[in-house]
Formats: sequence, structure tokens, C-alpha cells
Amino acid sequence: MRPGYRSGVSTRTVEQIKESLKRSAAALRDAGVPFMVGGGLASWARGGPESGHDVDFFIKADDAERAWKALGESGMRLERPPEDWLLKAYDGAVLIDLIFAPSGIEITDEMIDSAEEIEIVAQSMKVLSLEDLMITKLACLREHELDYESHLEVARSLREQIDWNAVRASAPDNPYVRAFFVMAEGLELIPPRS
Repeated sequence: MRPGYRSGVSTRTVEQIKESLKRSAAALRDAGVPFMVGGGLASWARGGPESGHDVDFFIKADDAERAWKALGESGMRLERPPEDWLLKAYDGAVLIDLIFAPSGIEITDEMIDSAEEIEIVAQSMKVLSLEDLMITKLACLREHELDYESHLEVARSLREQIDWNAVRASAPDNPYVRAFFVMAEGLELIPPRS
């Protein structure tokens, strides 16, 4: 098992997610929808732990319905969740999240245009910056959602690639985010505030 690989995530699941990433990215590209890969795959694309959860795409709010319909037209099962910040599709058992109003950042043309292109599963794709990835992850921490495992895992595996001062400057200022920084600094995963 490679370091940082989550126990309990089967190789089959990881391979299914990679195939779903290819199919869904192709559907969005064919529909002319600008997107960025986010979530665990944005971390994995830069050397972080493999993602065994789902496929996250960050898109502009104006493109959400068109992107969702494109996935449906490619044969995926569509679901409109009660949350007002994302739409869902399923490629078999793999969940595809179309995130258009994430906590902590606004998705704009400029943001997508300036995103780094990285080759993932033999395709070149725009990928959410690691700073924005951490900001969105930190913005989701709440009193009843205090699982720091994935936050610390990304910090540990990609710490040298992240501008931590930029993350601190843009992350929400609340006790849960401050607790993350105390833990990450205490574990010497990230440098102290400069």
C-alpha cells in the first residue's frame, strides 16, 4: 500500500473513479462547459492520496444546468439534490458532483482560465489550485462536521506545494479553521504563520 493511501479504498473503486472522470470530463468538454477538477482528484493529480470517493467538478453557476444535462445525455443518471450549491450525476455507482457555489470561493471565468492544466488519466484538464482546494475544504468545517482527516492528509502530502499564507488569508476565520491550523502546525505539517 502506498503511503497516504486510504485503507478500505479498493483498487477497483479507484479505477472506476478514474474511468468516470474520463467519461464525464469528455461529456463536459464536448458540451463546451469550462470546468476544473476539484476535491480528492485535484489533490491526487498533484501527488496526494488516491481518491476513492467521487468526482468533483467546479463550474460557474451559469453553466450548471447545461453541464448537468450534458452528463445526462452521455448516459449518466441525474439527481437534483436539496442543496443549492451543486448538482449530481451517477456514472454507474460513481458519483459526479457539479459544484457551482462552493463555500469559501466564487467560480469565475478568470479562475477557470488561470487554473493549471494537468494531465490526469491521459487527458489534459484544468485543476483547482491547491490553495482554493484547501480553502473550500476548510470552509466546510462546522460544529457537526469536524472530520479533519482528509484536511490533514492533504496538508501532509502536498505541504510544499501549498502557499499556506494565501490559505490563511482567504480561509474563514472561525474556531474550526483555527483548530486545523493549530493541529497542522503542531504536527509540523505546515509552517507557522509568518
